[in-house]
Amino acid sequence: MAQPRGGLNGPATGDARVPGWAELFAALPAAVLVLDDGDGIVFANGACELLLNQSERSMRGLGFHQVFKLPADYAERRERGGVTLFDTELATQRGHRVRVDLSEATLVDHPGWRVVALHDRARRHGGGDRGGGARAAMGAAAMLAHEIKNPLSGIRGAAQLLGDSGADGELTALITTEVDRVAALIDRMQDFTDTRAATLAPANIYPLLGHARRVAEAGFARGLPIEERFDPSLPPALIDGGRFLQIVVNLLKNAAEAVRDRADARIVVTTAYRHGMSASSAPGRPRQPLPIEICVLDNGPGAPADIAQHLFEPFVSGKPEGQGLGLPLVEKLMTDMGGLVGYSREGEPPWTVLRLMLPRARG
Repeated sequence: MAQPRGGLNGPATGDARVPGWAELFAALPAAVLVLDDGDGIVFANGACELLLNQSERSMRGLGFHQVFKLPADYAERRERGGVTLFDTELATQRGHRVRVDLSEATLVDHPGWRVVALHDRARRHGGGDRGGGARAAMGAAAMLAHEIKNPLSGIRGAAQLLGDSGADGELTALITTEVDRVAALIDRMQDFTDTRAATLAPANIYPLLGHARRVAEAGFARGLPIEERFDPSLPPALIDGGRFLQIVVNLLKNAAEAVRDRADARIVVTTAYRHGMSASSAPGRPRQPLPIEICVLDNGPGAPADIAQHLFEPFVSGKPEGQGLGLPLVEKLMTDMGGLVGYSREGEPPWTVLRLMLPRARG
């Protein structure tokens, strides 16, 4: 079975033919590729490496078609004066899939050269303001939560009194159960309003990964295989241990739910060190090195195509019983620690990959 690639490597020293404006492209939040007059890749910025899960070094010198499986009419579109594709799924030759808006432009001072911009429709790495609507929704929820919980307490107490007085026990139990369910949902919503700073400290992530695995195997992932593919030389990460554990347990739970009904169910946890990887964890924050990678993979069906680009927004879920709060909370906790989380489908046949990128502890 083909396995998804788990790697992100940093940019290498640029091609000597790439002029000074490459520094401008390097700073852009959109993914950018520069093609020479033979359609060879001479430059890819950091956003492009993130989007494609492929380093500039591995792409440089390859033809454009050697990296992407291009639409059949791509060359014809180019000959007609340019290529612009909206909301299009592109696959790389490595099996990685991205949904993008693509546009090409020529470089006036370099005849035959082109710049290809790829705008990630899913905005999987937090580069855009995908949390704007989410923050507004959570702000409104925070204001309502306290007022909602007060009457819920009264309803629960009244149901218990009715049960004690001989009323229909099944109905009063139903009222109590549903009140508890709504109260638990509100508690989860309030996690988004926790503005306390993360307590960051150097930590070996492996004891935490081991603890998360034991929690999974004792409960929601009982009977499911969880494979480990770890880099034994991984240095300490700069994390909040409690938040990191919460994140990993959440991702393992998602993976377990995705493969529960499969006879060939597989969950894989990988770690790797990605030299040169750097990004901004949120709009307005400076780029920083994020070389420590943890991936939770499963061979389940993945998110439905119509919601894949909205997975990190609250109340979006592909499960009938889902509340749509797990991945948004994961993103919040990762942002609190200065890290990134991304969703992708990789490999052939495709696997679901939830990728965490974290800073390394200094010293």
